[in-house]
Amino acid sequence: MGHSAAVWDFRAATELTKDWNGIDQVVLRTPQGASARVSLHGAQVTSWRNEHGEELLFTSSKTVSSKAPKAIRGGIPICFPQFGNCGSLERHGFARNRMWSIDENPPPLPPNDSRGKSFVDLLLKSSEEDVRYWPHSFEFRLRVCLTTNGDLTLISRIRNINGKPFSFSFAYHTYLLVSDISEIRIEGLETLDYLDNLSQKERFTEQGDAITFESEVDRLYLSSPNIIAVLDHERKRTFIIRKEGLPDVAVWNPWEKKSKSMVDLGDEEYKHMLCVDGAVIEKPVNLKPGEEWTGRIQLSVVGSSFCSDRLGFR
Repeated sequence: MGHSAAVWDFRAATELTKDWNGIDQVVLRTPQGASARVSLHGAQVTSWRNEHGEELLFTSSKTVSSKAPKAIRGGIPICFPQFGNCGSLERHGFARNRMWSIDENPPPLPPNDSRGKSFVDLLLKSSEEDVRYWPHSFEFRLRVCLTTNGDLTLISRIRNINGKPFSFSFAYHTYLLVSDISEIRIEGLETLDYLDNLSQKERFTEQGDAITFESEVDRLYLSSPNIIAVLDHERKRTFIIRKEGLPDVAVWNPWEKKSKSMVDLGDEEYKHMLCVDGAVIEKPVNLKPGEEWTGRIQLSVVGSSFCSDRLGFR
């Protein structure tokens, strides 16, 4: 794709390369050595590494190259304008299977927010093909930022450039890399109502003081707080997920039986992955002509000595 070299002058820590499948990808880096990779196919973050070079996102070893690329199992696929099978479109919508473009003149970061950040803006606009299946005109801008301390931020802005309203659901389908799923706990979702996709979306109330994993889990937590912690005791680290404009949280691990039926997931890989998605699903977003919606997620990692009480859950 013909992007001029001048595009990258705004941040030397950002470069355009090819991924293992020959698709353009943007690599963001910090002076301390943290990095993130974003594929132009689906605007999917495929890697996020800390300053020690340790990978923080899960990617299946069964991901294979193909002439017709598709969203890989792992990283952070963008689910739009549909999550899962909750509509007539392909599973998780079409945005994750489209080629996005780089905005060569992105709006600058706010002056108080720009120091030490590398970022890229990717754009997706409705195509003739999309309109056949989903007859609405939109502009989707995704900004991916990597801060000096290695935090990863994704900001989605979706604008209705149509003459009529439309509605959509959305998720950052985030695959976290964990040491052992049976040792993981999520804090911040206790006492919430959730829809259980393993029980025909029946509504339950979370009873535990944290979410732990002993079998397949596929739930949508409703009216969730804007900060959630995923504690990995074995690796002595905690993922902190901060979100805005995303009231729901989807939590998923396929466990042993389902993993064996998934062609793009190794039989034992479920032990090392956990999806915790900032999302808006239960009550879809309704956009009037000219309106814009924003959904933001920030991922950071802290040592396991971090006290979750400081997040204000209690």
